[in-house]
Amino acid sequence: MGELRLMKGNEVLAEAAIRCGCDGYFGYPITPQSEVMETLMLRQPWNETGMVVLQAESEVASINMVYGAAGAGKKAMTSSSSPGISLMSEGISYIAGSELPCLIVNVQRGGPGLGTIQPSQADYFQAIKGGGHGDYKLIVLAPASVQEMNDFVDLGFELAFKYRNPAMILTDGAMGQMMEKVELSDFKPRWTDEEIHKISGDWATTGKPASRKKNVITSLEMDSDVMEAKNRRFQEKYKLMEEQESRYELIQCEDAEYIIVAFGTSARVCQKSVEIARAKGLKVGLLRPITLFPFPNAIIKELTRKAKGFLSVEMSAGQMVEDIKLAVYEAGSNARVNYFGRMGGIIPSPGEVVEALEDKFSWELSYGVKRSY
Repeated sequence: MGELRLMKGNEVLAEAAIRCGCDGYFGYPITPQSEVMETLMLRQPWNETGMVVLQAESEVASINMVYGAAGAGKKAMTSSSSPGISLMSEGISYIAGSELPCLIVNVQRGGPGLGTIQPSQADYFQAIKGGGHGDYKLIVLAPASVQEMNDFVDLGFELAFKYRNPAMILTDGAMGQMMEKVELSDFKPRWTDEEIHKISGDWATTGKPASRKKNVITSLEMDSDVMEAKNRRFQEKYKLMEEQESRYELIQCEDAEYIIVAFGTSARVCQKSVEIARAKGLKVGLLRPITLFPFPNAIIKELTRKAKGFLSVEMSAGQMVEDIKLAVYEAGSNARVNYFGRMGGIIPSPGEVVEALEDKFSWELSYGVKRSY
């Protein structure tokens, strides 16, 4: 067993970065994720592992520092919260277009605009659909515990280098500030140039040996035919991610007639909602997407064989619900898909979720059949 500690989610993100051999963290403070950088500064990992920690002059500067470090084949990371991620969006698009691996953490807060410093899940579209310009995708991991905040740092880097693509940990202010017992990862040495080459190829700007041509890392291509071919190759890569990297958790779905779909903090709330609903005689289960991209479409399609309805529970105005509807539609099912959520930094209660389920599926619950439209 690894070292056990009681830690905040934000603190664990920093500790996990050090322990997984991260080469460099570049960021800018913003509530509710500022403890990530504060913890790194207190830990002074440059004396322990050689990790560089730098507060940039802005979020724009920090993502471009990540871009440069990633281009050199280093494990580079940044973290921010919703408005800060918006400022980073152009740089993230450049990194995706240049096919570089990096890790980005978004500890979400309510918006739009400056909004509130309270937790939210309203950046789903921004993370999943591409917050910047162009047809690109991020690998998006959604932790539902402080332990997963720890585990997903290493996993995020692993997937980023495997696919040469930016990865994001999409969490929220409640998870960042929450304290739980966590088993910390063992220390890993930082990767050598030879290890990077073995994992991802010889793309990194690590110095030009006589055996290959010079590496030019850019997202610019003036020839439209070449650019289209490049984009088609990107789409094939994203398709491969969908086939191989979809992750999810099922809770009491074996006999479930109604499936709650929720991620992160909302999923923790909905675990209790399932217990309450079951106690009332309702056959309710929970699907927790762990990867938001790739989204677990296949398991939703499988669940439509017996489910009468799906309820998307979100701390937003309803964003993930659209992906659930697409999966149900592609399955050719007439199962109904509904949404329930709170906004402005309010976390829904388990009881509210059960009430919403009973209200939105009142017809099916009364007559015991699916309602077609």
